[in-house]
Amino acid sequence: MSLEEPNNFVIIRHAGLALGHSVEKNQPRAPRALPMTQAATNPIDRLIREMSLAEKLGQLTMTAAGYTVTGPTLAGDSTDSIRAGTVGSLLNLVGAAHVREMQRLAVEESRLGIPLLFGFDVVHGYRTIFPIPLGEAAAFEPDLWALTAREAAKEATAAGLAMTFAPMLDISRDPRWGRSAEGPGEDPWVGMRMADAKVRGFQGEGLAAPIALAAVAKHYCAYGAATAGRDYASADISERTLREVYLPPFAAAVTAGVSSVMPAFNDLAGIPMTANAALIKGWLRRRLGFNGVIVSDYNAVAELIRHGIAADLAQASALALNAGVDIDMMGGAYRQGLPIALDRGWVAAADIDEAVRRVLTLKWKLGLFDDPYRRGAEPESTEAIGVRRRLARAAAARSLVLLKNEANALPLPGGVRIALIGPLADAPRDMRGPWSAAAESDPDVTVLAGLKAALGEGQVLHAPGLDVSGDNVGGVAQAVELCGQAHAIVLCVGEDQAMSGEAASRAHPHLPGRQRYLAESVFERARALGKPVIVIVFSGRALIVPWLIERADAAIAAWFPGSEAGNGIADVLTGRVSPSGRTPVTWARNLGQVPLFYAARPTGRPADPNDHYTSKYLDSPNEPLFPFGHGLTYGRFVLSNLRLSKETLLESETLTVRVDVANHGPRMGEETVFLFTHDKLASVARPALELKGFAKIRLNPGQSGTVTLPLSGGDLRFLGLDLEPVFEPGEVEILVGPCADRSKLLATTVHLAPAARP
Repeated sequence: MSLEEPNNFVIIRHAGLALGHSVEKNQPRAPRALPMTQAATNPIDRLIREMSLAEKLGQLTMTAAGYTVTGPTLAGDSTDSIRAGTVGSLLNLVGAAHVREMQRLAVEESRLGIPLLFGFDVVHGYRTIFPIPLGEAAAFEPDLWALTAREAAKEATAAGLAMTFAPMLDISRDPRWGRSAEGPGEDPWVGMRMADAKVRGFQGEGLAAPIALAAVAKHYCAYGAATAGRDYASADISERTLREVYLPPFAAAVTAGVSSVMPAFNDLAGIPMTANAALIKGWLRRRLGFNGVIVSDYNAVAELIRHGIAADLAQASALALNAGVDIDMMGGAYRQGLPIALDRGWVAAADIDEAVRRVLTLKWKLGLFDDPYRRGAEPESTEAIGVRRRLARAAAARSLVLLKNEANALPLPGGVRIALIGPLADAPRDMRGPWSAAAESDPDVTVLAGLKAALGEGQVLHAPGLDVSGDNVGGVAQAVELCGQAHAIVLCVGEDQAMSGEAASRAHPHLPGRQRYLAESVFERARALGKPVIVIVFSGRALIVPWLIERADAAIAAWFPGSEAGNGIADVLTGRVSPSGRTPVTWARNLGQVPLFYAARPTGRPADPNDHYTSKYLDSPNEPLFPFGHGLTYGRFVLSNLRLSKETLLESETLTVRVDVANHGPRMGEETVFLFTHDKLASVARPALELKGFAKIRLNPGQSGTVTLPLSGGDLRFLGLDLEPVFEPGEVEILVGPCADRSKLLATTVHLAPAARP
């Protein structure tokens, strides 16, 4: 797939900012653009000089919108605040007409006519929902990640929106944490690639375009390292882990030109991120040169009081502003607290002005001063919606991970009659997953609908058996009875929509409710009948279900596939599409293994079953249920002839890694090839494996090809003893294969050489 833009994607050039308006009656009015000669004299500064303190703080305030039967209202506020210029941004307003009306109030009825900025959590789609980000990460396809973001931006901007609170770039290595669903998984290199793709997709080639959506990289930083996987809890990690694992995706987002960054709710080693000047002003602004907007998370400024570092809103607002936070989302802290903080000398008026300048600059870049109504001006065509649905179907299929396929249980043979069982077989809302934005229920395709469309109405027998989390097992017997009337059983189990996402941590990330009872009843009946059971697991995390995988003939990790879930799943089950997803997180066998990830550092006492005093469990194997990158296809691939274009590499050079791939299976398939490295001897112990690249190759039966991957000397730098990047001479292993299981990787070495002295 490639990221393409329509011919009418135009970068709009801004002439300047408006300070006043004249408008004809009943006509939507845009702020008057200043002539170029005036714009050159810094119109934003001139506008700031005209603003009162209340109006400045309004630009630093984002308020949530709600609904009444008569239309939009502001939560805890009124439209009078817009007229007074004391609200600069709104979130959660749905519908182009409502957005336009609120914008009209700001542009036509406020003193300075400064346009509003409208934001929304367009995390994995707006009305058309794509797979959750963790599911999209499983596709290992940056072009797809960018395409879904581009389509989501088109749909959201058609509703008048200008900002999305995405992408979420938190690395997560603990399946208890519910927000794992929203991110790229466990690996920082994948997180960097996703950051780049999503920022490009959301923002397009220029923020002023009517279909451009300002991206917000969140949650900065180490939110995924929450203690015990409990959302909002403290994170306490080493400086090395912070810099090597959690910061790189945000650096990639800044490099890609992200418009805004959102600090996380959590504290990091005792310093709440909303008040962490060292990481916001120091690392983000000064070191990386980020000059965009910092927007707090929902009520996070006021919550500094509960963190125990602020006595009141005045102190909380001073801490946040001095740390570099520009916009206070929904806390009311800046409007109420900053005037007091200013009087007490805790903040400087110049710092307030600088925050306002950044907010106005973003609005200017978005083209809001030139034409505040440019987004949502034209309804989308039926053709555009159809293209988006087809992309959602393809994304759903490509996010699926075939975890197991004994005796070629999949794909299903022609003419098969299936018993479709489980609480998630016909659950349209649950197919969307968390953060499903403004999705409408009617268009969601369930597994039942998708399989009926693919196999025929009479070929699919259905019974849910029970609810996802309920205790009523009265329907299990009826569901099990269907097994005798079918050739194969498809069992749909897992989490519902609300069990992943924000405030959805789970101490026991197993199958909820009585689903194990249903599954074991189905397995017992199917075994007696000699019929295969295909398990489809829906979740926003890697569930701990070794018993389920062991007893299934085939198993698929479906995550939450989105609006076209049923069609994408049917495409894979029937063989219309060969599965190509790979798990972006390690699947644990037992909760006691958590946190579990492939890039662990070696120990001086590696596991040895013949030596008691080595690193292992007494009651569990060390190995995961599935390693990072695991996933099967309908082909059977063999890798061979790993070779490098250079035996010696300088820091300034790039070598090429090549490996031959052959499909020895009976069907077409798509293999994902991962490139890992391991520094054998370094001043700092390096992880056993580090991801440096991946690529895909699609081959017909009997066909072979070559995968080529670049590897630069810069890719082989690491943070030295002083936590600064270093390139150390020595031997580095180059490992290539289908997943992070060392036994399945081909290996060779490259010698890193120092640059010649002048």
